[in-house]
Amino acid sequence: MELHLCLRLHVRLTPAAKPPPAPAVLPVPASRRLRMGGSYGVALRRHTRRSNRAIHTSLADGEQGVAVDAVKERSVSVILLSGGQGKRMGASMPKQYLPLLGLPIALHSLKTFCQLKEVKEVVVVCDPDYIDVFEGSIKNLQLPLKFARPGKERQDSVFNGLQEIDGDSELVCVHDSARPLVSSEDVLEDAAVHGAAVLGVPVKATIKEANSDSFVIKTLDRKTLWEMQTPQVMKPNLLKDGFELVKRDNHEVTDDVSIVEYLKHPVYITEGSYTNIKVTTPEDLLLAERLMNEK
Repeated sequence: MELHLCLRLHVRLTPAAKPPPAPAVLPVPASRRLRMGGSYGVALRRHTRRSNRAIHTSLADGEQGVAVDAVKERSVSVILLSGGQGKRMGASMPKQYLPLLGLPIALHSLKTFCQLKEVKEVVVVCDPDYIDVFEGSIKNLQLPLKFARPGKERQDSVFNGLQEIDGDSELVCVHDSARPLVSSEDVLEDAAVHGAAVLGVPVKATIKEANSDSFVIKTLDRKTLWEMQTPQVMKPNLLKDGFELVKRDNHEVTDDVSIVEYLKHPVYITEGSYTNIKVTTPEDLLLAERLMNEK
């Protein structure tokens, strides 16, 4: 179903300084060139933000990239996954509906995407019993809101949401509603340029590979390891083609860009923030409250 609804925003906006005009042609900085590792192209961006909406395509060393407006207004469909049970939270309701500073966790995520001019619609994948949580939150900002039922596994929920998106969407953005501290503009831009992109952060801990008897096989090189987050963004045709292949081979994946990887298509890693936590435990909820109070 499609409802034209609006989101109540309690945000005080300050006018942003007008950015300087971008040059038509610029060399591609070394920090924006790709390092290819497996199926991922890694952007070595250390928590920097672009000063404008222009982005330079990544080309071979010595070549130049032409600045382009990577993401069009109202061209992105968001699939907001809100069907999990959240058993580790030990609460009487799924974790994404627990209050966070007076608002259900999932609505913080919804609010973030409704403020982006690139987003044309949001498809919420949730149990029908919780549809009213989203409907009751909406006021003042026009945006189509649709609903889909969750599936048995994550990939089934994403597939159900994918069936509801607008056929003219240029990007589909999949996000866990239990990540209320997300910032997503960079990953949208990178997906528009490369076809698929995912937010991630470099792994901090030492990671060891072990055998079935719990003995260490080897220590993995931390410099090549990234922890994946959401949003995970890709062109709709890639996700649809990937689903066909995954279903044909009865293959199970644990995140969304893995479906695109299964096509052997490169996926670009956009460096995100360690504050983009997924709220799964009571301790996570306390941390999320602290981080939001500091914003």
